Amino acid sequence: MTHSTLIIFLDGVGIGEKDSKKNPFFKFGFETFENIFGEIPSLEKPELKSKNIFLKGIDATLGVEGLPQSGTGQTSIFAGVNAQKLIGKHFGPFPYSTLIPILKEKSIVSDFRRLGYSVEFANAYPEIFFKYLRSGKRRLGAIARMMRENEIEIKDVSFLENGKALSAEIDNFLWAEKLKYDLPIIKPETAAERLLEISSRNQLTIFEHFHTDHLGHGRIKDKFNRLFSTLDKFLLSVLRNYNESKQTIVICSDHGNIEDLSTKRHTTNPALFIAAGKNAEEIFYGVNGIDEIKKALLKTYQ
Repeated sequence: MTHSTLIIFLDGVGIGEKDSKKNPFFKFGFETFENIFGEIPSLEKPELKSKNIFLKGIDATLGVEGLPQSGTGQTSIFAGVNAQKLIGKHFGPFPYSTLIPILKEKSIVSDFRRLGYSVEFANAYPEIFFKYLRSGKRRLGAIARMMRENEIEIKDVSFLENGKALSAEIDNFLWAEKLKYDLPIIKPETAAERLLEISSRNQLTIFEHFHTDHLGHGRIKDKFNRLFSTLDKFLLSVLRNYNESKQTIVICSDHGNIEDLSTKRHTTNPALFIAAGKNAEEIFYGVNGIDEIKKALLKTYQ
């Protein structure tokens, strides 16, 4: 295999004000931004560049009034459509019913599969998730729904035990503490190494981190510093160690939230978008809205 694409999806991460009181990236610092780009992005400076890596804030509202939501936002990202406009509103946290066929037929996953490319979902899910599915309930987030509709394997704890998947919080900490799984707590750098290894054997790999949105909503406050720091070290390690000639890395979000801790609601701030790899800027620089990411991703294989 000559090339691989890795999408790291971060729920609820926008580009916010340069304000150390309400923006945690300025309050606590964020090595990923500071080390790679030399500074932290803000509304005053929403575009940053480094060697073969660039960052920009992109539109998450897509011309629809109101606060962006995960169901429509994630559908827009992964299916390359203006899901908000299609249903006339922002909707979430789950995809609107009429968007589910779009996730099945028009997503980046379904496109890659039709092209004969290998696709892997890097997240593992706990037994409570599979019990939920067995009960017949069907409310799933857009990414899990996309995987299910396209028959992509959703991994269980055995993959974590064998180092062949990641927990959503990256280091297994919440699985061990809250879910009481007997799992080792791994370093963020180890998680990054595992994800890059998974990515190297597929044309497309997707990893979902949703705890940024939870932190923005004021949940699990007591874990804020740990989760924030773990994510930072993880992303920095990915961007330091990926193979820029053979891998394309896309880090993206569906809407703003965590960048403004003065509110527990989503924001209309630009969503975070980072692209890394050979020709990344040439391919992705024209992406200005979350619904334009998929089309650019396909260009990496043209």
